[in-house]
Amino acid sequence: MLRLSSVPRLLRFAAPAVGMFCLMLSTPSADAWEHDGHTMINRLAASTLPADVPAFLRTPAAIDEIEYLGPEPDRWRSPAEPELVAAQAPEHFIDLELADALGPLPHKRFDFEAMVFAAGQRPEKIGLQPWETDEVWERLKAAMRQYRFLAAGRQDTKGVEAAIIFYSGWLGHYVGDGSQPLHVTVQYNGWTGPNPHGYTTGHQIHHQFEGPFVAANMHAPDVQAKMTPPAVIQGDMFDAYVAYLRHTATYVEQVYQFDKAGAFIDAGTPESRDFTAARLAAGASMLRDMIYTAWIDSAQTVPDPYAGK
Repeated sequence: MLRLSSVPRLLRFAAPAVGMFCLMLSTPSADAWEHDGHTMINRLAASTLPADVPAFLRTPAAIDEIEYLGPEPDRWRSPAEPELVAAQAPEHFIDLELADALGPLPHKRFDFEAMVFAAGQRPEKIGLQPWETDEVWERLKAAMRQYRFLAAGRQDTKGVEAAIIFYSGWLGHYVGDGSQPLHVTVQYNGWTGPNPHGYTTGHQIHHQFEGPFVAANMHAPDVQAKMTPPAVIQGDMFDAYVAYLRHTATYVEQVYQFDKAGAFIDAGTPESRDFTAARLAAGASMLRDMIYTAWIDSAQTVPDPYAGK
């Protein structure tokens, strides 16, 4: 996903974005992370869900739909919908260095935005990735709770099944973004600030890594082999997801090291291919586990907010 959170960033990515848009008009898919990587992550996650997830979510049709939805939020960045672009572009990334400078990350989006405004900054410059992801996950969990209710009463579940599939696919985009190290740092597309190691300051690294290199070299069986076993995520989901983003951030400098060595050009090196497959596998594993956890957590009893009123 190309970040369009501010005018300077938009200008940096304008040429590749326009070119990619034109390519999408003429071919079935664009050869870039925002298509190939996202669809791979979503398909691998959906096709490896545990057997105790409802059967409708594991059908070929559901897996195909979840795969298709992987790049869906990137389809919402056309200049034909400027208000939508402005609202949702910051939800694909977070610059952890800037966010952490403000203090501990609160669980609620508006609380974080209040912190940012109080510091004289703008949320769209820092990013809203963990809040959007957690909110979509909670939508998924709520839909799964409704599915349980309808199924228990032997009522029609087709509508809520469609909602669950959509939320699962939508969720996958942000979880996939969160596995890409350049989506969690101020160093998102060219090194800024002190640069003792001489990393690139140009604005090609983001696209080259998640675009042509992924499209040319990543294959689902190689990525699946690096996925972790399915697991229920313990504790608070927002905290768990932020921890996932922080782990992704530990690989930022490694991306620049590979770039400096020319390891994202053509076939790259065995090490750069292994690294990229591992990052995609991390996204697929996290997405699968978040979907599975939503299903498990949806069985919990929720207090009636209107009781006693």
